[in-house]
Amino acid sequence: MTDMTAQQVIAPRYGGPEVLEVAQVDLPQAGPGQVTIAVRAAGMNPADYKGFAGPRPGAPADLPIRPGYEVAGVITAIGADTGLASGGGAVGDAVLAFRVSGGYASAVTVPAADVFAKPDGLDFPAAANLLLAGTTAMDMLRVVDATEGETVVVHAASGAVGVMLLQLARQRGIRVIGTASESRFDVVRRFGGVPVAYGDGLLQRVRDAAPHSVAAALDCVGTDEAVDVSLALVPTDRIVTIAARGRAQQDGFRAVGGTDPESKRFRDAVRSDLIALAAAGDLEVPIARTYPLSQASAALAELAGGHPGGKLALVP
Repeated sequence: MTDMTAQQVIAPRYGGPEVLEVAQVDLPQAGPGQVTIAVRAAGMNPADYKGFAGPRPGAPADLPIRPGYEVAGVITAIGADTGLASGGGAVGDAVLAFRVSGGYASAVTVPAADVFAKPDGLDFPAAANLLLAGTTAMDMLRVVDATEGETVVVHAASGAVGVMLLQLARQRGIRVIGTASESRFDVVRRFGGVPVAYGDGLLQRVRDAAPHSVAAALDCVGTDEAVDVSLALVPTDRIVTIAARGRAQQDGFRAVGGTDPESKRFRDAVRSDLIALAAAGDLEVPIARTYPLSQASAALAELAGGHPGGKLALVP
């Protein structure tokens, strides 16, 4: 049963960001175990545009596709006998939610098990961008088993996941050498990393920055350069990528993604930990800019360009 509608960005066909349009959709009422959220900001991630770039091999067509895995907003309805993942919950509470679907919307009805109280010190755009990048970074550190006192290399350290890795590694006493363009060295330094530039000679520059060796490599960019340098530095059991699954299969190292069962369980389990770190001021989500829902195509085009300078958010 529905008695409300919401604006939602949809991809009615496969393609690039230009295929997106804003539709008026029915908003399901919040039943037991569900929460309706008036969205104040929707987080934006590369997984959003990859989801409608083309049909997944072996998967049935499921159009329209409704992008958006994380949101922040205010509860407008909560099902009977329902509590949030963080406990409690009432109409008017500020919350964030991950992992959801169709988050590019003015309102969503989602499972309460994926909804958490928003820390007061985190604004809505930052809260909406915390958990996908943060849980991905936590998962990568888990896979390579990086520990205090070690030095690791993070490829694309100034990107969204890279910035999370820099902060989480610093908290654990792990030294990070971060590859980035020279224009982004200030970001790497700000979050505790030692920046080195992409391009010819990268392997030697990393070795020069780590005279006592590199223990692990975490790849957030997926280029052959990043993979080749990682393979030259460390054993395959201490390499992880989120962007070079083909090379991982070819060369025998780990690739992780949010739909992998082991990674999904781990990422869901650490959501509360990340929110606690952000609440304590120990985890920052840099926001580059926000866009209205009507400009979702332009926002995703900027994100796909690879250099937004921070996270982007849609603000209904």
